[in-house]
Order: sequence, then C-alpha cells, then structure tokens
Amino acid sequence: MVYQPAAGARDLLPLDVEKKRWIEERLQQVFHRWGYHRIITSTLERMDTLMAGEAIQRQMVIQLQQNGEDDELGLRPELTASIARTVVTRMASLRYPQRLYYNANVFRRTWESRHNRQQEFYQAGVELLGAGGLLANAEVLLLVADCLAALGLQEWHLILGEAGITRSLLSAFPANLQDKVRSAIAHLDRITIDNLPLSDKLRDRAQIILDLRGPSADVLQKVSSLDLDEEQREAVNNLKSLVELLESEKKLPLILDLSLIQTIDYYTGIVFEVVTDTESQARVLGRGGRYDQLLGLYHPQGENIPGIGFGLNIEDLYQVLLSTQQLPQIVPASNWLVVSETPSANAFAFAYAQKLRDSTDRDSTDLVRVEIDLGGRDADAIRQYARDRSIAQIAWIKADGSPKIESLR
Repeated sequence: MVYQPAAGARDLLPLDVEKKRWIEERLQQVFHRWGYHRIITSTLERMDTLMAGEAIQRQMVIQLQQNGEDDELGLRPELTASIARTVVTRMASLRYPQRLYYNANVFRRTWESRHNRQQEFYQAGVELLGAGGLLANAEVLLLVADCLAALGLQEWHLILGEAGITRSLLSAFPANLQDKVRSAIAHLDRITIDNLPLSDKLRDRAQIILDLRGPSADVLQKVSSLDLDEEQREAVNNLKSLVELLESEKKLPLILDLSLIQTIDYYTGIVFEVVTDTESQARVLGRGGRYDQLLGLYHPQGENIPGIGFGLNIEDLYQVLLSTQQLPQIVPASNWLVVSETPSANAFAFAYAQKLRDSTDRDSTDLVRVEIDLGGRDADAIRQYARDRSIAQIAWIKADGSPKIESLR
C-alpha cells in the first residue's frame, strides 16, 4: 500500500518550506513596519462563526463529524470572520484602531475535489479594525503595494470595485431576479443577462453594470451618468476621492471594476483583487475589501465596528516568484559538524556544539547551524557526509575536550 496525503492536501518538503518562509518573512517585515501585530486564531470554529451570517456558503466549509455535540464545527475557510469574533469577544477593552496580521492555513471545499483539487491553502494578510473612511482604505491598498514591492513583483495590477455601489445598482432589479443578475455580472455572463426576463431598460442597466470596468476616469464617468440617488452619488464621490489619492502615489497600477463581486458576501464598501500580468491567464494573488457590519454579528451588544483587510495567497505568490530566481534554491547547510572521537568525549562534543550555537545573538537571523555526529561511521564516511551536506567545518572533539578543527573548503 502506498500512503499519500489526504485528498486536497499536500506535503511541504524542506526546500518548499524555505521558499514559503522566504515569502512569509518578507511580508511579515512589511506588516511590522506598518504597525501591525500578529494574531493567531483557532483553526476549528463553530459553523455559525465561520458562515458569518450566511455571507460564506455552507458548502465552502469543510465540516467535522460530531458525536452527540450540539455545536456544528468546521475548519476555517478564511481568517476574517475568526479575527472579527476574537476581537469583539476577547479584545473589547482595547483601543481602536487595531492593526492585526496573520499567517495561517485555511481550508476550503471545492467542487472539483473529486480530481484531488487542493483544499488546504496558506495565506498572509491584515485586518484594520475600528477605522473607516478614505485614509483607512488608502492605507490597506498602499500596504498591498508595499508587500508586492518587498517581494520584487513588478507585473501586477489592482482591480478595485465598490460592493456598496454595485449592490445598490442591483437593487433596481426585481427581487426574484437579483441573485441571477448578480451571478451573471460576477461571471461576466452576457448570455444569461440577455435571456433573463428583464425589461429593455433593466437589461441595458445590467449590461452597463457589466461594462463598468477599465480606466478609473472612464468608469467613474459611466457610473455617474446613471440615475443615482443621493446615497449612491456620495459613494461614487468617496470612491473618486480614493482613486485620486491612490493615483497620486503613482505606485499602484489600478483598474476600476464596479462589476467586481466577491463570492464571500460580507463586504460593504471597496473590494479588490491583486492580479498578475505575467501569464496569458491572469492569476489572482490576493483579495480583500471593507466589511463594516461583520463585527456586529459577534459583538455582545450587536455594535457595528468598521473593518477592512486583505489576504495574499502564498501558493500563488510562490508560483509567480519561481520564475524570478529570488526564492531559495537549496536548503541551508549546517555550518559545523561536531564529532566525538571517543565515547568519553560525548559530553564535551555536546558542550562544544552548544558553544558554537550560542556564538551569535539568539535574535539574529544569521544563525550558526551545528550538527552532532551520531556515531557509527569512520572518519572518511564522516567527511563524505559533511561534503554531501555542504557542511563547511568539522570539529573533532578529543577525549580531553579539546577540539581539532578541519575545514572542508
């Protein structure tokens, strides 16, 4: 019998881990520079938490079998709902805004799982809680740009939408058709729109919404030409102010898309996707948006607290960065191999190895890596092992504890 990982999962070998860690460490440095602090939430949550008031579809969540317990449990399909639950129940006494980041695995059921499609993913992202408005939106979007710059990515763009505007534009359609229109727009499906039982005016409106994508000036002009109420005009003006601020920075390639609809439905304001430009088929590197009513679902008094965040997909970043040769190409070698020449030197060998490990600051990233030879090999085999592992130096420990240093370079 050949043992394999569970369907939808995969193992990360040491070199894979080094590459993944390279990405995560650079993102973490950016998060720290912007004043964000790490939070770790439970992998396992109650289903009502994970579904975020039906904003996340039940079939997306991998549920666990329960034996006689009342609460349904599942594996988190994303981090935002879990962080929202944690903040309002366990961090309520802290002052806002809260700047939090995460680096964690998530689990999503995919309908293609019969083909062994991946169901475990790694994400890194942030949540900015307790702050709404222009500056908070701009901070999160510019933070995305800083993250990608830290990874050396050049060919990418941001697709920016506004869930509140899009949702209000859809409110003009009959209630029994809104979900179908929404789905057709989300999938850029003109055929479905043409075949829905809509009046000519509403069909034209659906086609206009579907075409609200492109350079920001053009899209803002198109949406402003629609018959908007006062609230919709205010939302469009807010979006215009954000676009002007972002474009003044000249480091955030932007496409405005008011047909952008996320599958997760708790977003209330701006929504966005980070997309690469390097392949014939675009790759989505991450998603995010504003959710000003999500925290109220978990708050003991139902208080709404504004929030905005994003998650970057580590695997997709990994695939894009593979062609740049920036990722580590080998597993880091040990610096030393410490060998006790006789059994009486064993304690001295461990002590000398620890001395070498302690020779740099424990907080330093420039670590000294030291292995102990575990016996059973002659001197030639020990040297060959060290060469095969690219170990630079061997410390032969004599019976009196004194070392004899041999360099292999």
